[in-house]
Amino acid sequence: MIEERDDLYGAASPQELAAETYENYKRFVNPPLARVMKLSGSPVEVRAEGATIWDQTGKAYLDFAGGYGVFTLGHRHPRVVEAVRNQLDLISLSGKTMFNVLLGRASRRLAELAPGDLEISFWCNSGTEAIEGAIKLARAATGRAKIVGTVDAYHGKTLGALSVSGRETFQSPFRPLLADSVCIPYGEASILDEALAGAAAFIVEPVQGEGGVNVPSPGYLRAVREACDRSGAIFVADEVQTGLGRCGYRFACNRDDVVPDVITLAKGLSGGVVPVGAFIARPSVWHRAFGHAPLLHTSTFGGGELACAAALAAMDVLEDEGLADLARVRGEQLLGGARAIAGEFPKVVREVRGLGLLVGVELTHEGYGGWIIPEMLKAGVTAAWTLNQQRVIRLEPPLVVSENEIDRALQALRGGVATALVKLGPL
Repeated sequence: MIEERDDLYGAASPQELAAETYENYKRFVNPPLARVMKLSGSPVEVRAEGATIWDQTGKAYLDFAGGYGVFTLGHRHPRVVEAVRNQLDLISLSGKTMFNVLLGRASRRLAELAPGDLEISFWCNSGTEAIEGAIKLARAATGRAKIVGTVDAYHGKTLGALSVSGRETFQSPFRPLLADSVCIPYGEASILDEALAGAAAFIVEPVQGEGGVNVPSPGYLRAVREACDRSGAIFVADEVQTGLGRCGYRFACNRDDVVPDVITLAKGLSGGVVPVGAFIARPSVWHRAFGHAPLLHTSTFGGGELACAAALAAMDVLEDEGLADLARVRGEQLLGGARAIAGEFPKVVREVRGLGLLVGVELTHEGYGGWIIPEMLKAGVTAAWTLNQQRVIRLEPPLVVSENEIDRALQALRGGVATALVKLGPL
């Protein structure tokens, strides 16, 4: 049984707590999601630390879904938690009428870590808000309207971000979307000049996460940089999922040694403790967009003291513990182990690909995933589909994951794949 559970969740038994939570989800949260989660055997999370989550019965799970990239530092990293607790005793949310010392410090620290001359940042609450801000910045800076994204991209579900997220399933109920938005094939450098003619911005992920963990050929982002320079389009690198060590680099665009005009961030920016997002831009671009109007783009909650305290601590932990380099080493272990499983079960696993600790296991048929992920959960390991490609299972553990924990997750993955083949046969 989880320690102090009664203090936090009442005197309910594990069964009562699960039943209560399901009923609340079914009636007050998301009825169809409640049914899907119940069918998949999803338990109730009640405590987490490091790379481990505990459910209402006390069972431990290795977290290889990782909040879809949120928990770069694991759950409740002590330095980040301490920073937030200490700040809570002083001031928790900015009043906006006075200077916010932590916002200034967090912005300066982000500029120190960012590539090239990226320097001025805007702080918000989520990745999709950061994308919305980047779209506004690009349009204001260029005086153009056209925004270009990529097929199978995922940038968020607010209207502007959705307009350049290349999956029709999520877009069609909300059309018409943002005017003058188009998506082009990902990773194809030869089409960039034609596509970016007259564009305000090209928004692209250095690695497509929800698109199925698609890793472009080395040099693709350099080609993007050159094409944006020729066309005058703003190069926006969406590093909401790939940034801050996830892909084995401080920022995934460092792989091609390029400097975008704008980088959007969220997920791991606060180390998985407080929701926070941001975009950081080159001064030349920022001033063209917002330099004449300081209140042209604002956020009531963005840049609050708790969020900035968490972000400052998280950025320090990332650097002090060398987590980007560690993600590269652990990523090679995870990628190699998953590829060995693919070689053993070619009828189930078509391909394994990834960069750092963002790894995608592409199945030969999406039906296998319905067995593999629940089987992994039974074995005490969480995993998840990629949102735009249901046949790709994502493995995205915290950057602090140990060698032994990766071995245990690979064992669970192999067991799930083997079970799926027995239960379903070749599909």
